[in-house]
Amino acid sequence: MRSYEVVFIFRHENDLYTKGLEFVRNELKAYGANIVKEEDMGERNLAYPIKKQDRGHYTLFNIEFGPDKVVEIDKSFKLQTEILKFLFIVQEA
Repeated sequence: MRSYEVVFIFRHENDLYTKGLEFVRNELKAYGANIVKEEDMGERNLAYPIKKQDRGHYTLFNIEFGPDKVVEIDKSFKLQTEILKFLFIVQEA
């Protein structure tokens, strides 16, 4: 298992944010990730429009996850309309 930091940018509408966040939590658990920390970073203006959106709601996750599962879960996140962007970053020990 490796430690990852994952940042998600969700659509800023409250119901879409809640739906997207619940989807991410469920997917991470389904793929066997251990969520160490979850931090709501709030709503912010985007530097450039993403999927015709000017604002996004940022959430940071610290997780422990198998490196082979990242590609699989990546595909699942790309299909969700509530998720504007996301980024997995490997945490060095």
